[in-house]
Amino acid sequence: MTNLLLVAAGVAVALIVSLLARRRRPDAPTQGGFQLPVQVDRADFPHRDRPWLVVVFTSATCNACADVLSKARVAESREVAVVDAEYTGQRDLHLRYGIEAVPSLIVVDAQGAVRAGFLGPVKAQDLWAAVAECREPGSTPAHEVPLGGTDGARPD
Repeated sequence: MTNLLLVAAGVAVALIVSLLARRRRPDAPTQGGFQLPVQVDRADFPHRDRPWLVVVFTSATCNACADVLSKARVAESREVAVVDAEYTGQRDLHLRYGIEAVPSLIVVDAQGAVRAGFLGPVKAQDLWAAVAECREPGSTPAHEVPLGGTDGARPD
C-alpha cells in the first residue's frame, strides 16, 4: 500500500511540474507576412527612359523564379522594361527593398510608385492583365490590380 501511495505521489508531482513548465514556455512569436515595396528609386534600375518597369526579384536556385521571369519577359516592349534582380548579382537591391522571398514581382510607374505586385508564382494572364491595367486603367474586366498577393489572385 505504501508503494502505491509513493507512485501516486510521484505521478502527481510529475504532472504539477509538467503543467508549471508548460505555463512558463512563451508562445511562439507571431510571424509577419512578406512585404513588397510600395516605392522604388528608378535610378536603381536600368531603362529609366521607359515609362513602366517590371522588376522580378529572383534567385538562381529557384525554379518558380525562372517561370515568373519568363512570363514577365513577354510584357517587355518600348514602353515596358523587364529587369531580373537575381539575388547573388543584385543582393543590394534585395536588401534595400526588403525582399525576403522570391519570386517577387513589382510593376513600377515612371515616378517609382509600385502599382502592382505579386509574391510567389503567378499565372501569366494575371501578370499580363496587371501590367495592362497599370498602363491603361479600365482595360481589364476586374479593374483591380493586385498588390502583394501571394498567389497572383486578385483581391475580392
